[in-house]
Amino acid sequence: MGQVEEHVSDQITTLHQVVGGNGVRLAVRTAGPPGAPAIVLLHGWAQSSAAWSAQLADPKLTGKYRLAAPDLRGHGASDVPDPDGGYSDAEAWADDVAAVIDLVGRPVVLVGWSYGGAVITDYLRSFGDQDLAGIVFASAATEVGRDRPGAGPGTAMRAVVPYVNLEDLDMAARGFTEFVRGMAETHLPGELSQRIVGDALRVPWEVRRAMFRRDFDSSGVLQLINVPTLVAHGQLDAVVDPSVAEYTSGKIPGAELRWFPKTGHMPFAERTEEFDEMLLEFTDRVMGASE
Repeated sequence: MGQVEEHVSDQITTLHQVVGGNGVRLAVRTAGPPGAPAIVLLHGWAQSSAAWSAQLADPKLTGKYRLAAPDLRGHGASDVPDPDGGYSDAEAWADDVAAVIDLVGRPVVLVGWSYGGAVITDYLRSFGDQDLAGIVFASAATEVGRDRPGAGPGTAMRAVVPYVNLEDLDMAARGFTEFVRGMAETHLPGELSQRIVGDALRVPWEVRRAMFRRDFDSSGVLQLINVPTLVAHGQLDAVVDPSVAEYTSGKIPGAELRWFPKTGHMPFAERTEEFDEMLLEFTDRVMGASE
């Protein structure tokens, strides 16, 4: 397992490699002191760990906690398993998350954005929540499949689905360009917008399609969560409909629901300071309770 130092803004991050489900090698970026309590950040469909760049560079978070952001299987610098079998196995997704937790130590706060929320439910199916101090669903889906209330695609997602999973480059690029315009309520900087499109196109089209072909219910899994859970969602999210946040929070005993007003699908990028303060306060609270 190698590691390489990188720079994210003024902070140093370390790039690791861990072995997840079915032997898939995952790239994991970490920031903050080794041995500190950890926050694991799971990005969404057709993105990468770069989605969490602002959090990895936040000295308030990294001065106290070790942040770990993996590239999901098939994404970023991680291995790309065969689309016919590498993405339908819930246990493989669970093992991926477990490998990252093994890297940083237990317990962790597990944060999932968008499809990353569904990956959290995969983990919970296999391992439960005994190694978690808390969970944050950030504008997250918790199910995948047509008409699943925990999936609930918003208007921006529905508009581009016919294009973003195609092999044709022109169609996919056009779809993702429209997708990024619908992700945030506020205008995203050009650098961030182009990175989102670039990360999306880097994921093979067969992988993007395979991930959408999964179909599972998470109601029972959510009802069994016993650790503190925060559901944070942009009120104007057009990718994962806000009704999903209401569904998820309603299933989890004692879950907190936090709305980000005038915010779309990326509260951690659109309202970075507010999001990071929320994450820091939540982690302080649940890590203190777990000691």
